[in-house]
Amino acid sequence: MSVAAQTPGAPRQSRLSGGAGNRRRKLVNRFMMGLSTFAAVLAIAALLLVIVDVVIKAAPAISWDFLTKLPSTSFLNPSGGGIANSIVGSAILIGLASLISIPIAILVAIYTSEFASPRVSSAIRFALDILNGVPTIVIGIFIYGLLVLDHTQTGWAGAIALAIVELPIVARSAQEVLALVPLSLKEAGLALGLRRWRIVLRVVLPTATGGLITGAVLGVARVAGETAPLLFTTSVFSNLSITTNPSQALANIPTTIFTLSESPTPSDHAKAWAAALVLIAFVLIVSLVARTFNERSRRKIRG
Repeated sequence: MSVAAQTPGAPRQSRLSGGAGNRRRKLVNRFMMGLSTFAAVLAIAALLLVIVDVVIKAAPAISWDFLTKLPSTSFLNPSGGGIANSIVGSAILIGLASLISIPIAILVAIYTSEFASPRVSSAIRFALDILNGVPTIVIGIFIYGLLVLDHTQTGWAGAIALAIVELPIVARSAQEVLALVPLSLKEAGLALGLRRWRIVLRVVLPTATGGLITGAVLGVARVAGETAPLLFTTSVFSNLSITTNPSQALANIPTTIFTLSESPTPSDHAKAWAAALVLIAFVLIVSLVARTFNERSRRKIRG
């Protein structure tokens, strides 16, 4: 009798406890959503603050002449001139670094994704992660001791230092993209009697081309603003002319910003902010290009 009397109350108690649990889960869900939204807004606000501050401080110096003329060597107008030599030097350094690192990185990604055993693939990924975490100033010192010490600073030394920084970024991105290629496509190639390397060339790479380009572009954006390796390898501050020979020290935007920011002249500080704005604009454009290729690659792989 007592059991029968208690039985009807049990579902009611369960419903009450279930309702309280649902309300608690909804409150926790709303709190976490609000916290995530606040964190996202905070990150965007920090980016906007940086960009707005740089634009305001760069406005007095930014102009077409600033982008197209060489630094002034006149004592009558020391604040004139531009950073054309630094723009050309940075373009050469980034181009050489990309030519060195991107092919190697993609080949490493293909080997670890398609040919290496799981143990070897895991070890290579771990090594790439470690290399990606090495401070760039350490890489700069390493290249300085290897190629610059007892010799001279050159564009090749700077390009090799940037290539070492860029290689793990591109390789890890390529590995993630190649892992997204459906296994059914590879099995279809094997069913047709294709060799493994032909499947990679004819099926895997064409499918993942957009993602591979995305990783390469992100690597370029990553090394575009690196200063520490270039200070040790190609930072001859007296080079005020346009130099395209990588066997000589090349002027570049990061070291130019460093030099101008150390100057006691306020006009040089404005030029440093203007050079920083040019660098930010380059990274923004490169990031937009990478995002476009990434979306196309995702749609192609999912399709």
